[in-house]
Amino acid sequence: MIIWKFQLAVIDSQILSLPRGATILTVQMQCDDLQLWALCDADSTVEDRIIRIIGTGHSIPPNESERLRYINTFQMGGGSLVFHVFERK
Repeated sequence: MIIWKFQLAVIDSQILSLPRGATILTVQMQCDDLQLWALCDADSTVEDRIIRIIGTGHSIPPNESERLRYINTFQMGGGSLVFHVFERK
């Protein structure tokens, strides 16, 4: 097992290709980039995972909320922007 880092875009939804069965550990800003760290089996084939980023005060459709697994919260702009990161199950 190895911990790998993946850069994310600060957009509503994106597909991230991770090794199958990877455990997402956290999402944080590193310098000016949004990064996701995951515990991975380097020998596994990849699978697509859906990452959702939702700003504080933004609505989540009722039919989607039960399909989201919280990962972490991060801030930008010196704390003036706060976002919450989820994986869609």
